[in-house]
Amino acid sequence: MGTTELISLQLRMFLIMLTGLFFRRKNLISAEGKKNLTDLVIYLILPCNIVKSFMITFDGNTLKKFGTVFLVSVLIQVVCALFARLFYNRMAPGHRKVMQYATVASNAGFLGNPVAEGVFGSVGLALASVYLIPQRIVMWSAGVSYFTADSETPGSASTPSRNARMHMLRRIITHPCIIAVAVGLVFLLGQVRLPSFLDAALRDIGNCNTAMSMLVIGTILADVSPRDMLDGSIFLFSGLRLILIPLLVHAGCLFCAVDPLVTGVSVLLAAMPAASTTAILAAKYDGDAAYASKCVVTTTVLSLLTTPVWSMILLRAI
Repeated sequence: MGTTELISLQLRMFLIMLTGLFFRRKNLISAEGKKNLTDLVIYLILPCNIVKSFMITFDGNTLKKFGTVFLVSVLIQVVCALFARLFYNRMAPGHRKVMQYATVASNAGFLGNPVAEGVFGSVGLALASVYLIPQRIVMWSAGVSYFTADSETPGSASTPSRNARMHMLRRIITHPCIIAVAVGLVFLLGQVRLPSFLDAALRDIGNCNTAMSMLVIGTILADVSPRDMLDGSIFLFSGLRLILIPLLVHAGCLFCAVDPLVTGVSVLLAAMPAASTTAILAAKYDGDAAYASKCVVTTTVLSLLTTPVWSMILLRAI
């Protein structure tokens, strides 16, 4: 993809996002409708897109790229966990929990997948799906522990009960995107080819991913006043989330001579905004839900500026 095509992609995504914002502001998409659209993307459209992305010709180089992007993702999660433990100890407990979770859990699945597919094609989406496995494990295990930690001990995490651990494990292994990755890997390794009508249906549903994801992001942005986003600590966090973390990933991948496509996908997903689940968990576990919402929305809005820049930098190296 050249610079012209990249700019066209970003403008298309931004236009669809504005459409979602407009429809939500006019209440043509209700709050319940927004939830239904989100569920439709997570439980049907995105899984179909992931499975389809794995239906490519398999060779040893492909498997090597999958292993590399998985290892890079694991290392990123380790670094982000260290940042979460060290950087926010002086903040109020409610804000600290939000920042810790948002550091380890980005919106790479919901926003990053369509961007990775648009910039790097179907192979980029397959790599992105593998990249997300460690993050999804962390966000539903250590990530949840930030909200359930003893507020008197900064950075600490209470030991979850056996039932809580089993619940986390179930959430991880039954997540529709994790299941889709497993199915996709079976299709990839076995070089499974579906009947033409099933293949076409899978492709047609999956092709809705970018448009529907951007539409939902627009409905999320519609519910927050621009004035509410003015918070110095959140702007500092946005610099960490959108610039510093991907910069470190980029430098590390270049130093280790990682495959350019793997580097591109890893850096692009590392540069995604805070996960939308940040606000959901903050509300559930007595964190500061309003602060979490501002964090999600501010980083999402600013990512509209930083993502095209990162995309152009990364495409030059491929």
